[in-house]
Amino acid sequence: MAQGILSALRTGRGEHHELEVSEQLFFEFRHMERRNRNLEQWNQWHREFNGVWDETLYRRALRVPKSLDERMIEKERNELFYKAVTQLSEIQRRRFLLYYEYDFNFYQVGGMEHCTASAVQKSVSVAREKVKAEMRKYLKS
Repeated sequence: MAQGILSALRTGRGEHHELEVSEQLFFEFRHMERRNRNLEQWNQWHREFNGVWDETLYRRALRVPKSLDERMIEKERNELFYKAVTQLSEIQRRRFLLYYEYDFNFYQVGGMEHCTASAVQKSVSVAREKVKAEMRKYLKS
């Protein structure tokens, strides 16, 4: 029979106890304690690193997140813009959106609309001026 090891334990209350356990159990317990200590150190290091990393990412961000006020203003501006676009005639709205939203050039839009590129350019230009005028009217009030 394997000889036992006398192990001293201290409870959370500070009480001291001695216990005889097998050598294998003693070494397994010590090994488990070492692994737990290493995991705790690893976790602590990564928690600190992640905190610094988040701050660093925020400072180095190409685009800093917008504040709530900026997002609200942008949302309101977008609503005004789309409201102004919906007030355009159907042809102007379609050409305006094809040119600005879908990045087609005047020749491509002209091919879709069965007209010349200059007609599309003039239509888009007039539509842009109407949208600008509507936006100015709302932004001034």
